[in-house]
Amino acid sequence: MDQPNGRIEGVQPAGLPPPAGHYSPAIAHNGLLYVSGQLPIEPGAAPDPNMPIEAQVRLVLANLERVLKAGRSDLRCLLSVTLYVTDAASWGEVNAVYASVLGEHRPARAIVPVPHLHYGLAIEVQAVAAQLEEHASPGPLTDVAQP
Repeated sequence: MDQPNGRIEGVQPAGLPPPAGHYSPAIAHNGLLYVSGQLPIEPGAAPDPNMPIEAQVRLVLANLERVLKAGRSDLRCLLSVTLYVTDAASWGEVNAVYASVLGEHRPARAIVPVPHLHYGLAIEVQAVAAQLEEHASPGPLTDVAQP
């Protein structure tokens, strides 16, 4: 059987439970990090589908950042982001929070309207990012935890 070109490594952020399904939070391969769909759920807490969309966007991006950091990456290294939203009318709010968190960095992006997401939540994010070099200094980044 042929072998993949380069090492394929699963990424599991410390302190987060492993996924219930048959997948990894992220896969690292040849300097790229492929991040599975992340939901706006506070680690260790129950999902809150009544949380305002702005809060869900901040939380889903914070969860994305946790996975990126576990995979030796960060928000500045994002190459492509796919946002799944249950209400296309919330695009303005989603875009405003997304822009405030990512600042000047503008990765490729798609926003996909979907009828439902797990737990009744309003947003899910999936991404591809470059990994940081072993000793690279990440530099300044907008804090995702701040409103």
